[in-house]
Amino acid sequence: MLSGCTDRRGPGPARFAECEKWPKNHTSGRIGPDRPRPHTGRPLVRRRDRIARPGDARSGAECPAREGGWCERDTDPGCTGELMKIGIIGAGNIGGNLTRRLTALGHEVSVANSRGPETLAALAEETGATPVTVAQAARGAEIVVVTIPFKKVPDLPAGLFAEAAEGFAVIDTGNYYPRQRDGRIAGVEDEGLTESRWTERHLGHPVIKAFNGTYAQDILDRHRPAGAADRMALPVAGDDAAAKKTVRALIDELGFDTVDAGGLDESWRQQPDTPVYGLREGVDAVTKALAEASPTRPADFRG
Repeated sequence: MLSGCTDRRGPGPARFAECEKWPKNHTSGRIGPDRPRPHTGRPLVRRRDRIARPGDARSGAECPAREGGWCERDTDPGCTGELMKIGIIGAGNIGGNLTRRLTALGHEVSVANSRGPETLAALAEETGATPVTVAQAARGAEIVVVTIPFKKVPDLPAGLFAEAAEGFAVIDTGNYYPRQRDGRIAGVEDEGLTESRWTERHLGHPVIKAFNGTYAQDILDRHRPAGAADRMALPVAGDDAAAKKTVRALIDELGFDTVDAGGLDESWRQQPDTPVYGLREGVDAVTKALAEASPTRPADFRG
């Protein structure tokens, strides 16, 4: 193990109890002993299990781990899933902090914004993520996170997902803010589409709604190990059962419980100004808040 697998954050639990030695001939381009993670320098360990993803013949712990997967032993529940390739479109508060956490957990992250990869040099240096163009972000990705202003979704390039991995899942973190940012959008206001259904139609691929009511800083500061009394729960909505399972497993790895909020046509329950929006509570409180939501769009969120 590396220097006794010392936890550089000081005294605490034996977080590196399962650290293994580096392979003798590690030559891949992934983060490893020959390419240490720039923002922490903490030791990396081999992943043992994997999370389920669409297209798996078997799911969950039944699936063998990929060879060569390495992750940083951060805090629980890190190092519990498969090393995945994840594309993040949008590097604002949510996108930036997801990049930080997902790379810290060992995932291979490509991140894009509307201004070009050269503007992401600092984030790339901090995290080890790969800055790319928006058109490149989904290449080979098993999960794609779309976290851009709602009104900008129709501007995403055609064929965005053409080179994504088979069975990939798309996470939509967006919210419709007609008065503050997005202007009036007829599909939501006149047709009565939920916000994520509108986004899904423009993307041309099923989406899973998650993180839309999460404070960005909580992604970094409020993750907890499974079973912790103060572990937060996030609502997750979507129609694709396999994709939802993948996304919920990833959120669990990030350190949060999840509550199935139903399909996309029910996702109004977690839109802005609903009881669950911004709620920092556990499974029971989130379940109750979802049940108490009204389908009527609040006046402050109409165009």
